[in-house]
Amino acid sequence: MKIALLQMTAGIDPRANAATLKAAVRAAAANGAAMLFTPEMSGLIDRDRARAAASITREEDDPVLRAVRDAAAEAGLWVQLGSLAVRRADGRLANRGFVIDDSGNVRARYDKMHLFDVDLPTGERWRESDSYAPGEQAVVAETPIGRIGLSICYDLRFPDLYGTMSNAGATLLSVPAAFTRPTGAAHWHVLLRARAIETGCFVVAAAQTGVHEDGRETYGRSLVVDPWGEVLLDMGEEPGLGYATLDPAVLATVRARVPVLAHRRAIPPIAS
Repeated sequence: MKIALLQMTAGIDPRANAATLKAAVRAAAANGAAMLFTPEMSGLIDRDRARAAASITREEDDPVLRAVRDAAAEAGLWVQLGSLAVRRADGRLANRGFVIDDSGNVRARYDKMHLFDVDLPTGERWRESDSYAPGEQAVVAETPIGRIGLSICYDLRFPDLYGTMSNAGATLLSVPAAFTRPTGAAHWHVLLRARAIETGCFVVAAAQTGVHEDGRETYGRSLVVDPWGEVLLDMGEEPGLGYATLDPAVLATVRARVPVLAHRRAIPPIAS
């Protein structure tokens, strides 16, 4: 099963980002991929909240989502659209990922559960919870390449989420991201490999990269990791498309060698 990953440097103009996404859908299909994975915040990256607010709409009105759905239908390609900022009915925002089928239908959606609130030594300050509401449930979606567990960026640091999804039959975990450079350099590879090893799943992590129009910098290095923890693809820092082939036989072999799913037990609370 051949998959494609888009590594991009999304900016402040959703129309420009939509054009990048549509071109990636066409190219991935032309190169024989069964599914394309895109990064977190594929439609807009802008830390100027007032300016960004003018471009954030309800899901049904989002022009980037519509453009990707149309492109998927035209190309006959499944897409895991890493995430978009969308406005909820209550007025708050959601960081929402989508699984789109080869007819352009949304098959699944997932709202990021863990929000990144931190002050970094570099002086960067992140407060996702100032604008975004957290998601409330894990999501696993049926696709032609297997059952995909959906997550977004900071979720990566919370292994219980991935255990829940692998218990629900996930064979591939998607981790679209916009990791900062300091946290990426320290933890990106080790966390992704750990999630693959402890769940016996493929992990696909499409990432933002480079210096963005709003001044932030992201780490890049989109990865594909197999269930044994081997890195099948590392895209470095340049934007563009990357490809990897997933072998279901590897999944079966690893799960037979180290049957962590069969051995996993619910842990009772610690007695006080």
